[in-house]
Amino acid sequence: MNGMSRTCIYIGWAHTPPSGGSRKLEYSGSTWHEECFVCCACQQSLGSQSFIPDKDQYYCVPCYERRFAPRCSHCKQILLQGGVTYRDEPWHRECFLCSGCKMQLAGQPFTSQGDKPYCVKCFSCLYAQKCTACNKAITGFGDGKYVSFEERQWHQSCFKCSGCSVSLVGAGFFPNGSKILCKDCNN
Repeated sequence: MNGMSRTCIYIGWAHTPPSGGSRKLEYSGSTWHEECFVCCACQQSLGSQSFIPDKDQYYCVPCYERRFAPRCSHCKQILLQGGVTYRDEPWHRECFLCSGCKMQLAGQPFTSQGDKPYCVKCFSCLYAQKCTACNKAITGFGDGKYVSFEERQWHQSCFKCSGCSVSLVGAGFFPNGSKILCKDCNN
């Protein structure tokens, strides 16, 4: 996420006012009295500070940020730059945390359960199916391919004959209680 795309502008004086008169300000082909060139939100003079034009209106930087800058979905503070987007919502990098261990997730692999983001470790502990052979989580990270039979799941690399350890991926197998056997070991 890139934050605000507007540019702050510092206006220059067109000329020095005659004594007792008002200074004249010029910007983008228009001219104002100093006291007339004000922020459209707070009515403070813009003559001596940076401002941001938006269509035909001019804002001081704080008013523009309050009105238009995106806000972090977590802390609700203004997000100017360096954020992340999750579920089409902006977040500060430091606010985008694992719902389990509270580790920062920006730049890390993560997944979600419902609308909550989790690091791989927390998701694996809380939600992932466990491999029948190695008892480790089956996730979409790393060895994400798996075999499922009845109520059991195996990583593809763990789906082997209980008797001779030959891979059973793509081959016929025979369930025998908690074991799975190749054709030869079943005979």
